[in-house]
Amino acid sequence: MLGYFWAGFFVIVVQPPERLEPSLAVSISSPGERPRVDGRRLRSERTRLVIIEAFLSLLRRDPKIPTAAEIAEAAGCSVRSIFERFADLNALTLATADYALAQAAAEATARDVNADRPTRIRSHVAVRAIACERWLPLWRVLVTTQEQFAELRLRVSLARQGNVARMRLMYGPELATLEEPVREELLVAMAALISFESWDQMRDCFQLSIETAQSAWRTAIDRMLPQAP
Repeated sequence: MLGYFWAGFFVIVVQPPERLEPSLAVSISSPGERPRVDGRRLRSERTRLVIIEAFLSLLRRDPKIPTAAEIAEAAGCSVRSIFERFADLNALTLATADYALAQAAAEATARDVNADRPTRIRSHVAVRAIACERWLPLWRVLVTTQEQFAELRLRVSLARQGNVARMRLMYGPELATLEEPVREELLVAMAALISFESWDQMRDCFQLSIETAQSAWRTAIDRMLPQAP
């Protein structure tokens, strides 16, 4: 099973050595020689990534799990190529979730952590909105299929915990004024406020623009947070 650890507010997915993709391996060379990379394995890894990207592209067009034939067409490969790299579509969904977590972590660099309150709120909301806008199609699939296997539920849980961890970082001065359990209750309420589901309602149901949706989040967060000393 995959291992996980926290680095700040990021969720890092760690594969034990025995689970590392064989395509990432290099041959051992003599001292002073450059490691030899297996070209076939590198090509296989590139194909794997193309399949994941094709899967994501299809989800952005239609929020349902596409068929293997549809994925193969979008990726420009054969159905056989897909199942040479993924045991089934559940395995592909899981690999895509890990890819999305890694991408989201790379994109969500902490900014303005020590700035004034309005700047921190604006920075936090902007980063969160970008993540929701980009990954909402995948999230819809994850939450509707997570009951099918435990590893997918874990990814969903980790993504939600990461949201809370980021708020602890961004709003430390305000949260420090609260005692338990009030602080945790506020974090849960704020996590629901800026969830993927909330963004989905604002953008798809109420047809808010990205900026108007962000403004709604900023106003609500500012009202919910206590004043820091």
